[in-house]
Amino acid sequence: MDAVNPLEQALHAARALVLADLMARNVAEAEVVSLVEDAVTQRRWWVEQWPEGVEYVAGLVAQDVQDALLERYGRWPLCPVCSSGDPHALDVEPELGPDPHWVCGKAGVRVARVGGLT
Repeated sequence: MDAVNPLEQALHAARALVLADLMARNVAEAEVVSLVEDAVTQRRWWVEQWPEGVEYVAGLVAQDVQDALLERYGRWPLCPVCSSGDPHALDVEPELGPDPHWVCGKAGVRVARVGGLT
């Protein structure tokens, strides 16, 4: 049996985490899932160029999908922490680092790991 390629393993994990968050917020429609696939494809190339960045893929795919959703559908995921003021999206932190989380930048609160939204 062949060893699993760490790049493919990281990409599959990133896809699964982002899809879990999309499903948790009821936005995992076919068009949105296509955005995830596009982000994974783009990040495959990126990691092939910079293999040391493999541990950052999940956060980057989450940010890519978030950006694509903003262009087409609006803010995602909306912050569940702030009950007043204009609705705003959570941010991925660290922007380029391992163990990415969804964070409310206004309140400075970690909401969930990427893949852990409810």
